Amino acid sequence: MSEKIGKHIAIYGKGGIGKSTTTSNISAALAESGYRVIQIGCDPKSDSTTILRGGNDLPTVLDTLREQSRVRLDDISAIGFGGVLCIEAGGPVPGVGCAGRGINAAVEQLQDLKVFEEFKPDFVLYDVLGDVVCGGFAVPIRDGLADRAFVVTSSDFMAVFAANNLFKAVTKYAPSGGARLGGIIANSILAPYATSLIDDFADRTGSRVIGYVPRSLTVAQSELYGKTVIEAVPQSEQAQVYRDLAKFIVEDEEAIIPRPLNGPELKKWAREWGDKIFEVEAGVVHEMASI
Repeated sequence: MSEKIGKHIAIYGKGGIGKSTTTSNISAALAESGYRVIQIGCDPKSDSTTILRGGNDLPTVLDTLREQSRVRLDDISAIGFGGVLCIEAGGPVPGVGCAGRGINAAVEQLQDLKVFEEFKPDFVLYDVLGDVVCGGFAVPIRDGLADRAFVVTSSDFMAVFAANNLFKAVTKYAPSGGARLGGIIANSILAPYATSLIDDFADRTGSRVIGYVPRSLTVAQSELYGKTVIEAVPQSEQAQVYRDLAKFIVEDEEAIIPRPLNGPELKKWAREWGDKIFEVEAGVVHEMASI
């Protein structure tokens, strides 16, 4: 592998949790601050960079490789908001092959095209599906592509389950040169117990929360226009939340090896929180007394 240029960041999260929205807004905030940014979508849905490009489609690396023998950078990339270089790895033909294969193919193709050497990015963000961190989806953290990994989660149990799986992958690969954990991004914070639940999960696993992103109509409205919040509503409080996340990633380089919960521990933790949430929703606990 050639010498790494720029800081490479992998952002994982369960499908539908908002990881692509979060990643794109962080990319936009970095670009707004003058950094050169590449965002590589590593989700087979191939919609990671959509809101950086006005909602337009982008040919994926895998589709392009299937259709033509010689690939140029212009064939598989587009310049988005703030000059962000947008690339989508893509996935296999439905029903055939491994979805994670696109990441390997994309990285190999970008290295062949000397994209990193020519673009000279300050930051490369990999937006990676994290429902199950299989061999393909583990590539950014397993093979030393990324310096740090962040996970986007919410107070939903399956999102926390996916985050815990990522922690297991980091724990496995970090000792041999893989990426370490930069922290947790708590997304779609709305319920009164959400912050406490995620904080408790972070404490139990020896990790940390680097920011809380509230659920906001501003995000949905911006996406309807095919834009990030940074571009569509730059003066909003929501835009500042993403700027704060970008600032943290720039300035704080601490990375840790978390302590993931095993199966029984995670189930026990979930049951305990299920009881607390039921009591809150039923009005048994007043003013979050036990949380």
